[in-house]
Amino acid sequence: MNKPEKIVAEDLSEAVTYPPEAFISREYAEAEPDKLWSKVWQQAGRVEELKAVGDYITYNICHDSILIVRDTPETLKAYHNVCTHRGRRLVGNNTGGGPKTVAQDKGAHSARGSQMKFGCNYHAWTFDLAGDAIYIPDKEDWQGALDNVCTSLTPVQVDTWGGWIWINMDLDAGPLREWLEPVASLIDPFEFEKMRYRFRYWGIFDCNWKVALEAFLEPYHVQGTHPQLIKYGDFYSFSKAFGFHGQTGFDSKAHRDAGTAVETSVHRAAGDGDPRTTIAQMQAEYWETIGASTSETLVKTAQRLPLELPEGTPAGEVHQYWMKIAKEADAARGVTWPDLSDAQVAAAGLALSIFPNVNFIPGPTFSLAYRVRPWGTDPDKCIFEAVALDRFGEGEEPETEWTFVEQDLDKWPYVIAQDISNMVEMQRGYKSRGFKGNLPNPWQERKVTNLHRGLAHFMGTGHLKRID
Repeated sequence: MNKPEKIVAEDLSEAVTYPPEAFISREYAEAEPDKLWSKVWQQAGRVEELKAVGDYITYNICHDSILIVRDTPETLKAYHNVCTHRGRRLVGNNTGGGPKTVAQDKGAHSARGSQMKFGCNYHAWTFDLAGDAIYIPDKEDWQGALDNVCTSLTPVQVDTWGGWIWINMDLDAGPLREWLEPVASLIDPFEFEKMRYRFRYWGIFDCNWKVALEAFLEPYHVQGTHPQLIKYGDFYSFSKAFGFHGQTGFDSKAHRDAGTAVETSVHRAAGDGDPRTTIAQMQAEYWETIGASTSETLVKTAQRLPLELPEGTPAGEVHQYWMKIAKEADAARGVTWPDLSDAQVAAAGLALSIFPNVNFIPGPTFSLAYRVRPWGTDPDKCIFEAVALDRFGEGEEPETEWTFVEQDLDKWPYVIAQDISNMVEMQRGYKSRGFKGNLPNPWQERKVTNLHRGLAHFMGTGHLKRID
């Protein structure tokens, strides 16, 4: 283990560096399941995927597969998806643990279905929703040696927040809410639990999962990666560490202590131009090139701003009027907004990350979320997922499935494709003899730096070092 040479300040204000081993070392990747993934709370699905008793999904991480079931109308249970007899997986599909190997796999991304018991296709051992072995052929052959402890499915912690299902393989880990703070309190006012999937895309990329995740942890890359957005104004940002988690928001180079929704959020009034037109144009571009980070209602009502407000209207008033008419338009179609104050929207900022592998962009009726996972323990591959959530009128929620999208820049939404364009070249560059170590921006990329500080905490290597 390489111990840190010097203590790094809690706020990560110094210029620091860290080595590339977390991205390219096979030894590091093979240690992650034991040292990291088995210890942390992980987002595993949405509550609405498990509507009825017996509904189940799987969540796969490295070589582990977790079976999550609705065991009662009010509760969920989670187990390691493995028969206690001889180790066969109970529910098919091992995406996340390596390439598919046999045709019995039930799904490309994960398994999903509904059944009141789970039988092993090898020797017919059968388990109920409580994880108990309810049928063992010729059980008497064990002459009383089998008990409920050794035959029951191995439990996994499961809890919910924001409409998401979270699991933790460490039964001694602390509560989910404690793990999520203070990010949970910042996001709670947006009521993620009342949102539903609008789309969910996934792909297998030729880079380490951290390379893919970091592409969405900071806006510092906008000038180089998304130059078409610069016309809407400065994308200068702040970046903060919240324990293991992090936050970004739009900033000024004066580093203001506080801002408003019109300044810091994803639906801000950007730039120094006429806010009526910059809001309208930027919202349209988001919808056309990302398909998320906004809503159809926000896009359509933004186009009304140049027509309904006089030239010279201050940005704050434009933004306030826009939110008002968008809220009214949504109400007319049966969509209720959360009771959000300007201070709450501003406090959430642009994006919030949950260690180790999730990033949320919150909005009044939407969220864009990215989750990235290892592909088995291959340091050069990962599973990348982009999910859009929206609020819908009652009965208007679409039925969605995981849609596989190849690592092809023409297949992904344009802005996401621009981010993907860096990933393979980053992975290659980290292996160069000429790369001396990462030099993250001390103000705008603290979220990235904090990710690696958290990884070093769990992995015992890759510590941050101050640049002198």
